[in-house]
Amino acid sequence: MGASLANTAAKEELNPPGRTAFAQRFSIEATRPGPAEIATLASTLAPGTQVYLSAVPSLDSAELVGAAKGLAKAGLEPIAHIAARRLASAGQLNELLRSLTGEAGMRQLLVIGGDVEPSGPFTDALAVIQRAALREAGITEIGIAAYPEGHSHISPARLEAALDEKTASAIALGLKVHIVSQFSFSPERVLAWLKQLRGCGIATPVKVGMAGPTSVPALLRYAKRCGVAASLRGLMSGVASGLIGYVGPDRIIETLSVPGAQAEELGDIAPHYFSFGGVVETVAYACEAARLTPPHDHAKAHPN
Repeated sequence: MGASLANTAAKEELNPPGRTAFAQRFSIEATRPGPAEIATLASTLAPGTQVYLSAVPSLDSAELVGAAKGLAKAGLEPIAHIAARRLASAGQLNELLRSLTGEAGMRQLLVIGGDVEPSGPFTDALAVIQRAALREAGITEIGIAAYPEGHSHISPARLEAALDEKTASAIALGLKVHIVSQFSFSPERVLAWLKQLRGCGIATPVKVGMAGPTSVPALLRYAKRCGVAASLRGLMSGVASGLIGYVGPDRIIETLSVPGAQAEELGDIAPHYFSFGGVVETVAYACEAARLTPPHDHAKAHPN
């Protein structure tokens, strides 16, 4: 009995309850999950875990609906990314919504602009929220994007105004709203951004974007593509300069796993993992981080 208590105390010291409570509420992104990956996710994740389906340009509507149906049948909750500027017409969106809600039972979407020139009538995420009759189609909640490190093509003032506009429009239309942030490698920047958000009176739940355990070369590619290279350089500097193999978001999880009044200040937050290193590997990491066990050293477990 004494040994058991000692083991529990040691685990709690390595991964305290505050960390576990935060880490347990995670969601994850997947890109084109096939039947084998979906089966693995279903056997690993808790029922009802939210799996966001990325809006990659080569993913057509039929494949998206098929993946959503597979996830729903497996007991998980699929949430599709809808990229406004990639929609060729209102009709295309209406048909997609009918399939996602009717065939996959989808009730949530992540509505984003999409960093391309508009190919149809929707110039940004706000246009989809205001004009697409999402609630009538069966959608009850949407996610909107935010950028803790800013956006290379949008001013901070415009980002803040757009966040307010999209939130207000969705609520006015009877939709619930949550925020999904771009991933970052800087715990300090994420923490400061969350405090600024709450200080402005924005109490919307936030899914904090994190890059799942990923090789350093892959991180470099995705960081440059997504505009977060600055925080990656910070990660790679100093004591982190010797990192090899896989790098995970341990420091961000530790920073945001705060107790008591600090947790109340940050509000409703939860991890949201981008699976650049593969969805199965990222799910394994997320599940491990959510338990009272220390995370593996991914740099040693997955050398280059």
